[in-house]
Amino acid sequence: MKHNKLWAKDSANQNYLEIIEKFTVGKDKDFDILLAQYDIIGTKAHCTMLTKIGFLTENENIKIQKELDEMYILAKDHLLTINDGVEDIHSHIEFNLTQKLGDAGKKIHTGRSRNDQVLLAIKLYLAAEIKEIAQLSKNLFERLINLAETHKTALMPGYTHFQIGMPSSFGLWFSAFAESLSEDLEVLASALSVVQKNPLGSGAGFGSSFPLDRDFTTKELGLEKMNINSVYAQMTRGKSEKITAMGMSTVAATLSKLAYDICLFSNQNYGFLSFPSGLTTGSSIMPHKKNPDVFELIRAKSARIQSLPNELTLLTNNLPSGYHRDFQLTKEIIFPGIQDLKDCLQIFEFMLNNIQIKEDILKDEKYDYLFSVEKINELVMNGATFREAYREVGNSIEDGSYSYRNDDLKHTHKGSIGDLCLDEISAQFAEVFQKFK
Repeated sequence: MKHNKLWAKDSANQNYLEIIEKFTVGKDKDFDILLAQYDIIGTKAHCTMLTKIGFLTENENIKIQKELDEMYILAKDHLLTINDGVEDIHSHIEFNLTQKLGDAGKKIHTGRSRNDQVLLAIKLYLAAEIKEIAQLSKNLFERLINLAETHKTALMPGYTHFQIGMPSSFGLWFSAFAESLSEDLEVLASALSVVQKNPLGSGAGFGSSFPLDRDFTTKELGLEKMNINSVYAQMTRGKSEKITAMGMSTVAATLSKLAYDICLFSNQNYGFLSFPSGLTTGSSIMPHKKNPDVFELIRAKSARIQSLPNELTLLTNNLPSGYHRDFQLTKEIIFPGIQDLKDCLQIFEFMLNNIQIKEDILKDEKYDYLFSVEKINELVMNGATFREAYREVGNSIEDGSYSYRNDDLKHTHKGSIGDLCLDEISAQFAEVFQKFK
């Protein structure tokens, strides 16, 4: 097999190359396909800049851009493949150009290192994926807000320590997770700000003696800023992935908690909500079972996503500045996690489209004490001190004389938690979401 390595010398032992490639490349080609369109975008900008500073002719650039555009269409449709013997997608793109355009293809790496080339592709990929995660979060947010509005007066018991606490509502519960997503997007927006800085021109971490126009490529790529220091630009490899994973983990934490609540509340001992049978799974021996497998898997996947920042920290923490091959493995960690998070967001929205809420939950006598605080408040409003009222109600509960099962109060209480500030939560979310456009 002929090995087309950009870095290989003529004297290289082909047998050695094959053994080393098998280990060093590993699964990298599988993940490289995801970077193909972004590597092409970076190469297009770099070649346009090389033309501007005189290292490519206008005619050469026109031909290069045409070939890159054709490859971009294939890459975007996931039809671009890496030839046998070619190390990665970056080499594949350059070899294709060289085969078709000759010397023009050999010029495109002028003033560029594999380090800043790959780092740019990863950053552009992460930025695109962060924006997609934000959009999917927006879809879920809107579903939660709609459910909160629909069920804002449907009462449910609130819990602390797994113990019955005070009255709540499904509107309050749904909108809590909507607001949580709003704050999660603030963390994702910070990650986006970090990854949308141009490292191109930093070379292997030490810049270039060529008169590269980094401002030009930054604007050409549609980025607002660049990594200024060339050494630091390379230090963002691993850091970009980790801060993206941190943003992802905050979203995953919200999904995990909501999935846990749904698993709990769909349990027959709670019976607050349910889903059509087709969206649950049965048991091989118990015909009555309706298992919430979708939400259990969301919970499990969300746990794994929340582990990503720690895994990336362990991978990159004990490295000095500069590039090291260790960074190749960041793709194996974060790329599948990105897909898992997107899958979880999509299936969550789908499932919530079919959620069924039980009405009149609080008619069950086990929730009578749920309104003990309302009784205390009533006594305070009639002149008692809070401590006196608390002691009186507490003693009545202990001695069994408590009687405050008042359906009118339960009806009235809907009003006290009916103003969920949904407009304010939506406005807050919209303000954060603007950062992803």
